Amino acid sequence: MKVLVIGGGAREHALCRSLSQDPAVTELHCAPGNAGIAQVATVHPVDQLDGAQVLALSQRLAADLVVVGPEAPLVAGVADPLRAAGIPVFGPSAEAAQLEGSKAFAKDVMAAAGVPTARSYVCTTPAEAAEALDAFGAPYVVKDDGLAAGKGVVVTSDRAEALAHAASCDRVVIEEYLDGPEVSLFAITDGTTVVPLQPAQDFKRALDGDEGPNTGGMGAYSPLPWAPEGLVAEVLENVLQPTVDELHRRGSTFSGLLYAGLALTSRGTRVIEFNARFGDPETQVVLARLRTPLAGVLLAAANGTLASLEPLRWDEGAAVTVVVAAEGYPAAPRSGDPIEGLEKAEAADGTVFVLHAGTRADEEGRVLSAGGRVLSVTGTGADLAQARDRAYAGVAEIRLDGSQHRTDIALKAARQQAES
Repeated sequence: MKVLVIGGGAREHALCRSLSQDPAVTELHCAPGNAGIAQVATVHPVDQLDGAQVLALSQRLAADLVVVGPEAPLVAGVADPLRAAGIPVFGPSAEAAQLEGSKAFAKDVMAAAGVPTARSYVCTTPAEAAEALDAFGAPYVVKDDGLAAGKGVVVTSDRAEALAHAASCDRVVIEEYLDGPEVSLFAITDGTTVVPLQPAQDFKRALDGDEGPNTGGMGAYSPLPWAPEGLVAEVLENVLQPTVDELHRRGSTFSGLLYAGLALTSRGTRVIEFNARFGDPETQVVLARLRTPLAGVLLAAANGTLASLEPLRWDEGAAVTVVVAAEGYPAAPRSGDPIEGLEKAEAADGTVFVLHAGTRADEEGRVLSAGGRVLSVTGTGADLAQARDRAYAGVAEIRLDGSQHRTDIALKAARQQAES
């Protein structure tokens, strides 16, 4: 099977790593890729937002499957011309991808499907925003309606800060604050059948103790030893399947990866947000635990045959990933610095590996930083403590001037698991 992955971040590196280990994959390509992806796939300098370029590359390669990774190409409709040309695509249409592209659209779908979520208002003027903030009270939750690379949400007790964020956006969704821990749950769907993956938890804030500004994610872990029994089945029944069914009813069939960001509140499970693709950094830990070969699962979703698949198989152990970010991230990340120690960070037995996000190779073959979240180090082990120790041992080998990372990824969960 010839597979083409669209994208160039850590999520796509995780996908390419898993696909490269699948015996069914005979050729693996990625566009545009990055310095790390180039080690496991042939990379191509294609504009991932240009559907015509992606289609031309797919046809030239005679790709049997195209996996569209990031949200921006999905919302831009890159998957649509591929489907029209008869190429199997993993990733929703532009219309269905509005589930992530517009939070107002997602709220409308959830309301129609009876999916539990926070009460909210859609606001387009400062006066509307002020009224909504006062209706809910602090802490205030203000979300940019469009794509914002994981940084369009402000949660604050400062009303002025909330108003300022609302004013900086064309349209915002202001909603009630949801208490309780957060969980990420992915599901693969062909538009009818929904196959949930294993839950994970990520860390959005830049600094230890969940302090500092919101980011695209500074680390993640799986499994969740503290999660209530039956959580996945509950979310499948009450959130994932109803959402997929509602989109199908509207004529916007969702085929690809449906990501549900959840809050386990005192009043029950509530949806915080939907994404239309694998989430970063949760993908790194979820795929690290998946034992079923990935290509066949993604192809079944693209071809509408998920119902015929065997149940997914999972590693019984744990995975932890730690993001290494550039100096100044998320406000003004520095780039162009050499990265050293990448080979030392990885374990020969595969229990520790590095996934590139914002990297590039220079003319001399050196790997340089080229983004805010530069890379992530994933460790696997028998339990969270071992996986965490291995991930941080890998991080300690990496040298990047001014880099930053959180030191508390999965710390509480590992202690809870040890005490249980």
